[in-house]
Amino acid sequence: MLKVGIVGMGVIGTHIARAIDEGIPGVALAGVTVRSPAKAAGFTALPLESLIRESDLVVEAATQAALRDFAPSVLGAGKHLMVLSVGGLVGTLEEWARLAEKHGCRILVPSGAIAGLDGMKGAREGGITAVTMETRKPPRGLAGAPWIEERKIDLDAITEETLIFEGPATLAVKAFPANVNVVAAVSLASVGPEKTRIKIFAVPGQLRNQHRVTVEGEFGRLVVEVENVPSENPRTGKLSYLSAIAMLRELGSSVQIGN
Repeated sequence: MLKVGIVGMGVIGTHIARAIDEGIPGVALAGVTVRSPAKAAGFTALPLESLIRESDLVVEAATQAALRDFAPSVLGAGKHLMVLSVGGLVGTLEEWARLAEKHGCRILVPSGAIAGLDGMKGAREGGITAVTMETRKPPRGLAGAPWIEERKIDLDAITEETLIFEGPATLAVKAFPANVNVVAAVSLASVGPEKTRIKIFAVPGQLRNQHRVTVEGEFGRLVVEVENVPSENPRTGKLSYLSAIAMLRELGSSVQIGN
């Protein structure tokens, strides 16, 4: 039985906890860690140190900043770590991978709000020449991002499709830490954050979060397009937590489909 602890009980953490509670073969909930007991949603709330001790795998469903604070403790204790705020791995992955190897554990990254990561990893083996991504979200889906706040962009004043950001994944994950974790996952599966380029558009009236990734290389050309229904949190698509639940289901299963 794989004992799972969850750090963070926002939309993603709550849905994962409920799925485990409702029954995932081979998986049990060890507890959750939250800032306020009221956010535990009826599940057993534990201090972080206790959660790490009681868990075989810790799911990060908080923020990039929180991930950077506790990830070394999880890996140093020899516990597996599932990362949802994938942008937090940019600039830290090599160090944490060495820590995981030293203590015999793994860092797991669900596909999140995108598809095709298996194809990108395969393409990487043969050589990738370019990875570009376009993300389109309703304006309020970008609210609160540092890039928006620092430039005082009035999202409510946007009346037509507007390019908000263009640049490498390394900058995007800092500018939009809660909005484009998907580009971090794409970059880590392909050519790396420095070489992966992204454009972010705000689109008034758009009801779904849209991601389009184009990968080119020796293998040919791969295009992935996903339109995600937002969850209760407009910054997060439902597929983000569904992919984490699917990964937990595979970890407890004797069969794995895809790589």
